[in-house]
Amino acid sequence: MAAEIKYQSGFGNEFATEAVVGGLPVGQNAPQKHPLGLYTEQFSGTPFTAPRATNRRTWTYRIRPTVTHKPYEEVPPGLIRSGPFTEVATTPNQLRWDPLPVPEKKTDFVEGIVTLGGNGDPAMQMGVAIHLYAANASMEDRFFYTADGELLMVPQMGVLRLHTELGILEVAPGEICVIPRGVKFRVVLKEKQARGYICENYGPAFRLPELGPIGANGLANPRDFQTPVAAYEDREGAFTITAKFLGRMWNAAIDHSPLDVVAWHGNYAPYKYDLALFNCINTVSFDHPDPSIYTVLSAPSAMPGTSNCDFAIFPPRWMVAEHTFRPPWFHRNLMNEFMGLVFGAYDAKAEGFVPGGASLHNCMAGHGPDAETFERASNAELQPQYLANTLAFMFETQLVVRPTEFAMKTHIRQHEYYECWQGLKKHFVPPKGKK
Repeated sequence: MAAEIKYQSGFGNEFATEAVVGGLPVGQNAPQKHPLGLYTEQFSGTPFTAPRATNRRTWTYRIRPTVTHKPYEEVPPGLIRSGPFTEVATTPNQLRWDPLPVPEKKTDFVEGIVTLGGNGDPAMQMGVAIHLYAANASMEDRFFYTADGELLMVPQMGVLRLHTELGILEVAPGEICVIPRGVKFRVVLKEKQARGYICENYGPAFRLPELGPIGANGLANPRDFQTPVAAYEDREGAFTITAKFLGRMWNAAIDHSPLDVVAWHGNYAPYKYDLALFNCINTVSFDHPDPSIYTVLSAPSAMPGTSNCDFAIFPPRWMVAEHTFRPPWFHRNLMNEFMGLVFGAYDAKAEGFVPGGASLHNCMAGHGPDAETFERASNAELQPQYLANTLAFMFETQLVVRPTEFAMKTHIRQHEYYECWQGLKKHFVPPKGKK
C-alpha cells in the first residue's frame, strides 16, 4: 500500500495507529483471532522488567510474522566495521577527514556505509560505531536492520525517504532521525545522491537530557519529535533482508516485503527531529558554558553523569558575551569528540573543516581554534553577533573512538591537519624586573 507521509508528535509517547480501520484490537493486545486475519507480534527494545519510564515495546499487527524468511548466510561486509575495533593501533593524534566522495557506480544506502571508527562492543551492548554514508541509488527490493544498536542518522546532502516497519519518515539535511535497534527499513533517495553521518549506538537508547537548573523548558522539546503513522507494503516477489549482527553482515531471502505492519501501538518506534527547532541556551554576560548546553539527545552509561554517547549541535545562534574569547577555547577532555558539519562554516576553524567532513579528538588530545581563528577572535571588537547559516554537530562518547584501517589510510584523511595550530605565536611578555 502506497501511503502519504503522516506523523504523530511527542518523544517516547505511547502511540496507537492503524492504516486500515479495525487493525488495532480493542481492549487487549493479543486476541485469539485477529478480526482482519493479521498476526500479532510484540517488538521489545528493552528487557520486559525495565522500569516503566524506560521500558520500550510495541505491539504490531502484520500480514505475516517476521520469522517467514529463509536462513541467513554471511556476506562480505564491505567497509562496515563493528566493535571491538582492533584493526590498527589507535593514535593519540588529532584526526580530520574530507567529505566521503559519492560513488560513481550504483550504490545503495547499505552498500554506501563506511565506518570511520568506534568503541565498545555490540555483544556487551556498550559503545558506538561512527559511520559515513554516500549513496546514489534507492533500495527497492532490499531491506536492512541492525541488531547491534540504534541508528542516529544525520543527513548532510540529499533527502532520505525511510520506509520502515512502523511507517515512513522523510529526513532532509538539517533534520535527524533515529531507527531503533532491530527495525527493518529501506531507503529511497529523493535526489540523485545522498551523503551523511550515522552514529550506531550499542548502549541504552537515546533520550532527552535532563534540564537541571535550566528548568522545565529549553533545548529540544518533546512535542517537536515526530513518529510515523502506520503504512504497510503488501508486496510479493524476490526480496532480500540484510542484517547486521555482532558486526557481521548477513543476507536472507524472503518472498514478500517485511514492511507489512498494518497497525501498531507502543513506544518503540522510529522518530525524526528538525534541528532548527532546538532552543539554544547560552550566556548573556561573560565566558560561555560547557558545550553540554547544546545536547539534543543522550544515551546513558552505567556511570551517572557519564554518557555512552551525547549528540550535540552547534546551530545558528547569538553570541553576546563581553570581554570573552567567543570561539571554543583550547581544551583537553576525558570524553572523546567526533565532529561533523552539515552546512556553513564552524566558528572554531578558518578552513579545512567543510560540510561532509569530520574530525576526531580523542581522550586528552589538545584541540581548539586554529591560529587564524585565534588571532581574529582575540582582537575582534565585541558586539552582539549572530552566527548564521551554520550547523555543526558532535558525537561525544565516554570511550576512546578507535579509528578503522580505512579511516587511517584513506585518501580523504587530512594528514596535514596538525599544521593548523603550528602558527600559534608566543604572546607572553613578563613584566619588567620579574621572572
